[in-house]
Amino acid sequence: MLELVLLVLVIILAYLYYTSLRKISSISSEKQSLSVKYGKMSEQFFPFLEKYNHDPQSFRFIGTPIDGVQFDDDKIIFVEFKSGSSQMTEKQKKIKSLVENGKVSFEEVRIK
Repeated sequence: MLELVLLVLVIILAYLYYTSLRKISSISSEKQSLSVKYGKMSEQFFPFLEKYNHDPQSFRFIGTPIDGVQFDDDKIIFVEFKSGSSQMTEKQKKIKSLVENGKVSFEEVRIK
C-alpha cells in the first residue's frame, strides 16, 4: 500500500514538474516575442532622443534589414539602432561591410 502511495506521489510530482517546465518555456517565448515587438516599435522613436546627433526630420525609417537612412547636408548615413545587449544580424554586418568598402551606388530608374 505504501509503495502505491509513493508511486502515485512520484507520478503527480513528475507531472507537475514537466507541466511547469512547459509553462516556463512558453512564458520565456512570449517574453522574447514581446521584447522584439517593443524593440521594433521603439526604433521609430530613437531619432527623436537627445543622444541622436542628427536632424530627426531628415531620418527615414526603413525597418528592415536596417532601421533607416539619415540624410544630412554633406552625407547619407545608414542607421541601425541597438539597445541593451542586442547585436547586429549577419545581414546587417554584411550591409555595414559593403558601405565601409564603398560598395554603394545610386541609380535612377525611369518608367515611361
